[in-house]
Amino acid sequence: MTVVTDLKLAEIDLTSGELGGDGYHQRLAEAAGQGEYGWLATSPLAYVVLDRESAEFFLRSRATAFPGREIADLFGVTAGRLREQIDANILNQQGDRHRRLRSLVGGAFTPRAADRWRPTMRSFLGRLWSAVEGRHSCEFVAAFARPFPALTIAAVLGAPEADAGRLQVWSTLIQRQFDIQALGTQLAELEQAAVEVYDYVENLLTMRARQPGDDLLTELLSAEEAGDRLSHAECVNLVLNVIAGGVDTTQAQLSHALRLFASNPEQWNAIRANPTLIPGAVEEVLRFEPITPITARICTEQVEHRGVVFPAGTIVAVCAERGNRQQPGGEDFDITAPRDGRLLTFGAGPHFCLGANLARAELEEALTFLAPRMPGLTPAAPSVLGTVEGIYGVESLPLRWM
Repeated sequence: MTVVTDLKLAEIDLTSGELGGDGYHQRLAEAAGQGEYGWLATSPLAYVVLDRESAEFFLRSRATAFPGREIADLFGVTAGRLREQIDANILNQQGDRHRRLRSLVGGAFTPRAADRWRPTMRSFLGRLWSAVEGRHSCEFVAAFARPFPALTIAAVLGAPEADAGRLQVWSTLIQRQFDIQALGTQLAELEQAAVEVYDYVENLLTMRARQPGDDLLTELLSAEEAGDRLSHAECVNLVLNVIAGGVDTTQAQLSHALRLFASNPEQWNAIRANPTLIPGAVEEVLRFEPITPITARICTEQVEHRGVVFPAGTIVAVCAERGNRQQPGGEDFDITAPRDGRLLTFGAGPHFCLGANLARAELEEALTFLAPRMPGLTPAAPSVLGTVEGIYGVESLPLRWM
């Protein structure tokens, strides 16, 4: 066995901002496969895992955990509302407590539960379309990708629809707890967002307690009233987790979907002509351009894998982008190509994304609605892409159609 610190590995600086835009795919591809340990690279703070076998191993291992608290400590986030949210984030929970919390909120995110919201999604899409109908162009992020998932999450929670804009802003900021650059430069802004969203959730739960509905807030309040199932603090933090994790992620993935189709008109025409291709098209978007291309794990004890020892405390950055592409034709975006279905976009193991079914439903409904209404889809100007730290989003996506 060789200790990972003794290996000579390719270097990728995840903290420098160099992994931004489309070029990051090539940078990771160049690092992968170099030498005997080509499934690994080194970076400040972490070792980067570059193939699917090893990615799945570290995501599923009981000897690893999400290092949210450790990363917060590195950036001096040791107190305040942001630290409270990091400590309570379901990603940072393990064992029985994690399983209990997932079970309490999981029923709202089954495939059947997600399907229930499809008519509501279509209604939102129709209203958003009315603002651009006849214009034949729009800045897609502002017109659709940003408001659509925020409206959907407001409906799922039972929050006032008028609050969707605030939910979107808070989601984007709170999600930056996973972005090393943001922790270094936007800490005061992230802390303020955490203060505001905690106050908002407390008021929202008070309102829903007086006026129960058929929504997630009412369901969680019922669990809180049972006493031994959910504390009030846990209830508040689960709602905050849904807000933080359910808006910015889908916003980014929908933006990438339209960006990809605008650059691949033959595939856009294919789903326009045959809507039955749309579920597979969504899977290809998720595979090709995952909005969480890199996620971290910390070894809670010594881990041995493929002849390499990872001491306790070692942080590994698991690369879903490389894992997703590790199959025949994996570097090509092709909605008709046979794929093996083993996506890492939503993670794997005990922390597999709770909102995966809702996200898929939102993406399917958006493509089903937009494809027949946007013939000749093409970029109207270059898109502005974010970096791959945290959520890999699209800042601006100007589109036009016939």
